[in-house]
Amino acid sequence: MTAPTVTVNTIHTDAVIVGAGPVGLFQSFQLGLQDIRSHLIDALPYVGGQCVELYADKPIYDIPGIPVCTGRELVAQLQAQIKPFAPTFHLNQEVTKVSRLEDGSISVNTSTGQHLVCKVLVVAAGVGAFQARKLATEGAAELEGTHVHYRMGDASRFSGQDVWVLGGEEAAVAAALKLSHQAQAPAFKPRSVTLMHRRDVFAAEPVLLQAMRDAVANGHLQLQIGQPIALLSTAQHLNAVQVATPDGQTIECPAQHLVAFLGLSPKLGPIANWGLALERKQVVVNTETFATDVPGIFAVGDINTYPGKKKLILCGFHEATLAAFGAAAIVHPTRKTLLQYTTTSTELHRLLGLV
Repeated sequence: MTAPTVTVNTIHTDAVIVGAGPVGLFQSFQLGLQDIRSHLIDALPYVGGQCVELYADKPIYDIPGIPVCTGRELVAQLQAQIKPFAPTFHLNQEVTKVSRLEDGSISVNTSTGQHLVCKVLVVAAGVGAFQARKLATEGAAELEGTHVHYRMGDASRFSGQDVWVLGGEEAAVAAALKLSHQAQAPAFKPRSVTLMHRRDVFAAEPVLLQAMRDAVANGHLQLQIGQPIALLSTAQHLNAVQVATPDGQTIECPAQHLVAFLGLSPKLGPIANWGLALERKQVVVNTETFATDVPGIFAVGDINTYPGKKKLILCGFHEATLAAFGAAAIVHPTRKTLLQYTTTSTELHRLLGLV
């Protein structure tokens, strides 16, 4: 691997964790117990990974000591647990390049131009970076980021506009409702809000569905059943959306913004180019420290593979613990790494801010 030029904006840290899902968060905690400070990078704009993205409000029953919790609740607890170590988060960006410097440290570049240099890198990227499935409709690609969006972002940009929300899952229903409610506020008045799905069946919680139906009934939200077949624009500005309706008609409706919730697709992405040994798009590790074949780089959670691998959150927690011990030998090479217990160790109490 070749080393990039180090700039004045370089952040130097003990460890970088790629992935801020449950295993990445717990990795930060275990590194903290080894007196190792960390930065976490995630492609999503928020902490939680697939735990929040895919089952934020669905029950999880196999976390030790917690009979039941939602994905969102688990992530909140993990965030509270790592507070003593004050990790730094770099969200809504991907790691695009990883390379080793001459002194053995690891250089990390992200898609936003951020550059970090660390002693150890832990890949906790789950099944890969989650990326929004793109709208394949004619005219969508050239409007992406200006008039076609895959996340809500700042809703004030929709003021005075005809806004379409595309999708049949909970995220789409919730976004359409949020916009329809804000449309009633004096400070935010889109001209219209339309929820579109190919059929009149939506996958969302009953309370949310009833709220959506009520908003349609009272005229705050329009519902269009059909599929977009073209986005019509002039000078890179969206003017209208052409819709194929279930009865075979093609209609043209005013639109200046379209927010599409078509689900997320995990992509291995740039990890495939980091020089790590891979097996079926997963990172090969040894089970002593969950180190990869590249010195200083570890992999924990669903991204790794080894004989007997089980893709469970609690297995990822175990892997993160052993990876932290492996990382400690690199970050603190002159210290003897001891097994200590948070119940009795005054040193761990100091690190946790209890004394």
